[in-house]
Amino acid sequence: MIAFLIGCGTAQAEDGYPTYARVDYVLGCMLSNGQGPDVVRKCSCSIDEIAAHFPYDSYVAMETARGMQEAPGERAALMRDVGWIKDLLNEFRQAQVAADLKCF
Repeated sequence: MIAFLIGCGTAQAEDGYPTYARVDYVLGCMLSNGQGPDVVRKCSCSIDEIAAHFPYDSYVAMETARGMQEAPGERAALMRDVGWIKDLLNEFRQAQVAADLKCF
């Protein structure tokens, strides 16, 4: 979804995360956790925690790596076995778990 919104504007928080990246994360979080104001608050808290842990450039790298690993086909299979990508995604998952424990 981020690729669709790239040309829409340049609003950013002080931490460098553009509004569209935060919204994309919250929408994905809501798809996994339900809807309603309480879930919006929890998902917003989650991206705030992740943003406090990772600079935006690292977040983009992690989201790109995750998307590459989840893609079907042989090219994606090559990305699933790359050690540094596994490490990067593991670090991101740990940050998500910590954020979820704090926010949910």
